[in-house]
Amino acid sequence: MTVPKLTTRAQFLAWLGERGIPHETREHPALHTVEEAQAHRASWPPHEREGAFCKNLFLKDKKGRLFLIVTEEHRELKLNSLSRPIGSARLSFGNAELMWEVLGVRPGSVTPFALVNDREGRVTPVLDAPMLDHERLHYHPLENTATTGLSRVNFLKFLRETGHEPLILDLVAAGQD
Repeated sequence: MTVPKLTTRAQFLAWLGERGIPHETREHPALHTVEEAQAHRASWPPHEREGAFCKNLFLKDKKGRLFLIVTEEHRELKLNSLSRPIGSARLSFGNAELMWEVLGVRPGSVTPFALVNDREGRVTPVLDAPMLDHERLHYHPLENTATTGLSRVNFLKFLRETGHEPLILDLVAAGQD
């Protein structure tokens, strides 16, 4: 029997709860860009703005390998300089159909939390090391109409629960070599 993908925020948050992974979620209007998210968060209380807010890139290389790049929203990464540091060949963005098939999310809602749906382990999560300097990390809970925060320790626990071993490196520095 195939287990259905978790495709809603409620399903995902229940999954976290079942595994004892503490988190807090704040609802908001759909946010599609880093700029929209930053403007919206300006009205949040300061304690809710602590930690790293992140952006995510769903990528495919010419050999068909899949990567999910997770970095702080303000970091500027050059796609053409990421191939060598992550051990891939010629990266491009994964299309919407592939994203739905593997991660169960739509464009605009890409998140490392979608790795819960990659039960075949097709995606390699690549974490930008400076993001992990923060005690608190924030990502969309499968939908871009909310933001879920959790501790760095619990984020790494989440990855282990999904069977994903991340590649961790400073993507800006690695891309300059």
